Amino acid sequence: MKIILAGYGQMGKMLESTIDREGGHEIIGVVHPGLFETPFDIPGKADVLIDFSYPGNLETILRYGKETGCALVIGTTGLNDQQIESIREASKEIPIVFATNYSLGVAALRKAVSLLAGMLMENDFDAEIVETHHHKKADAPSGTAKTLLSLLDPNDEYEHVYGRSGQVGARKKEIGIHAVRGGTVAGEHSVFFFGEDETIELRHSASSRQIFVNGAIRAAKFVVGRKSGLFSTDDVLGI
Repeated sequence: MKIILAGYGQMGKMLESTIDREGGHEIIGVVHPGLFETPFDIPGKADVLIDFSYPGNLETILRYGKETGCALVIGTTGLNDQQIESIREASKEIPIVFATNYSLGVAALRKAVSLLAGMLMENDFDAEIVETHHHKKADAPSGTAKTLLSLLDPNDEYEHVYGRSGQVGARKKEIGIHAVRGGTVAGEHSVFFFGEDETIELRHSASSRQIFVNGAIRAAKFVVGRKSGLFSTDDVLGI
């Protein structure tokens, strides 16, 4: 594959080193201040662009994909609803893998949360989400936490409470989402189900960003050569 990377932070650098180590693929350019300002500035044609940059790049990246036919792997978080809709629209023309988390374990966590949510919350269990990330993470709550929330409340029936303070009173029909930041934590996500005299916790902990890098490269291999469409990590993993 001929690859463009968008973003040259920790994820971008790990993608670069892993792709170089694997061999057989070529990074033809990196979109980042001081390197290439946009993918249109990079000589040659890419098979796939892997995006772990920031939301402000999205419009240009989607335009590049549509104008060149380049497949996209999008892992940038902090996107708003309008931007996510623009990804859906672009996927009618080009193949796109879009995920808030490229870990196999998180894919399994999503399946488990979806299975238990209906079973338990219909029987008066309360649900809460807690996520922890390194102190440099820009957005909160994490994209993965938002995905988990959508699985707990697919029909928007609950109030979403982002942290609590003060005299909040007794719990209503709500789901709490809590973001913790510090150190170099790659990513931890817990979903709690609280019943009467019993608690269930589903938890995923990433000890290294390498799992996200491996998943993104796997997604790139999956999406190159496909027809237009919007794909998830479930499609990539065949689950």
